[in-house]
Amino acid sequence: QGVVLMDPSEDPDDILRANRSREKTFVFDMVFDHTATQEEVYVSTTKSLIEGVISGYNATIFAYGPTGTGKTYTMLGTDSEPGIYTRALDDLFKGLGATAEEVDYTVSMSYLEIYNEVIRDLLNPSSGFLDLREDSRGSIQIAGITEVSTTNAQEIMQLLMKGNKQRTQEPTAANGSSSRSHAVLQVTVTRRSRRKETGEEVRIGKLFMVDLAGSERAAQTQNRGKRMKEGAHINRSLLALGNCINALSEKGGSRAQFVNFRDSKLTRLLKDSLGGNSRTVMIAHISPASSSFEESRMTLIYAYRAKHIKTQVPDK
Repeated sequence: QGVVLMDPSEDPDDILRANRSREKTFVFDMVFDHTATQEEVYVSTTKSLIEGVISGYNATIFAYGPTGTGKTYTMLGTDSEPGIYTRALDDLFKGLGATAEEVDYTVSMSYLEIYNEVIRDLLNPSSGFLDLREDSRGSIQIAGITEVSTTNAQEIMQLLMKGNKQRTQEPTAANGSSSRSHAVLQVTVTRRSRRKETGEEVRIGKLFMVDLAGSERAAQTQNRGKRMKEGAHINRSLLALGNCINALSEKGGSRAQFVNFRDSKLTRLLKDSLGGNSRTVMIAHISPASSSFEESRMTLIYAYRAKHIKTQVPDK
């Protein structure tokens, strides 16, 4: 469960720096090394959340980390090694199928990217930039987003693969096909009870699966011009997410923290999943390369903070 991060530039014989060593140990709920399979990662992180979504709770899974450490692989995977998207949807449909006699259910999904603080629909890219709106109940909606209803995980996977090709990807020095946007897959499960005596009971659970853009330092990716500007936008929304995480993890401490969800489109969209009736998992990715020491350190600190968020899930 622990990660030991060692500074590659440190000289073990340097007595003067012995007390200022940057070697750090981080403890998490679960740590995977390079031998872990997609199945192991899914079972340990996400599988237990699916039942909650069927019962009407929200769940969110983040893939976070520097460019080139495998976030898109974890979430989307390949045909032979499917990632969290496919496995979660498979289990979701299986779980719903088991309760089909008592309840009617509908599953709808949308897939979007947030790039340079604008929202694009990946299932219908020609629809242009979309707006975030707040409805009367205070929940955030995206005006004009394509919602697809289906009961087949394979069908969804084809849509996702197609949608992923529409994502903004550009080569950087760190990664030949770097995702330059945050991709958000939103699955909404609506269940209606068939029993007459219980009245019309409707439960809505939302599952967000977020493949974040790579957190990056311009020096590492050697970005210039447009890429540099893009990187600043990526880092801005990740900073906003980090600020929300910090404020939420300090909540209940000595000083009341104001959580600013309006700082970026990403945090506004995920407001309910970060601070509300939601179970949230963050999968942090780091590279074993010594040249990525700084990135790995920042990622682990970020994930460690996220671990301290405690949200009160109200009883239904």
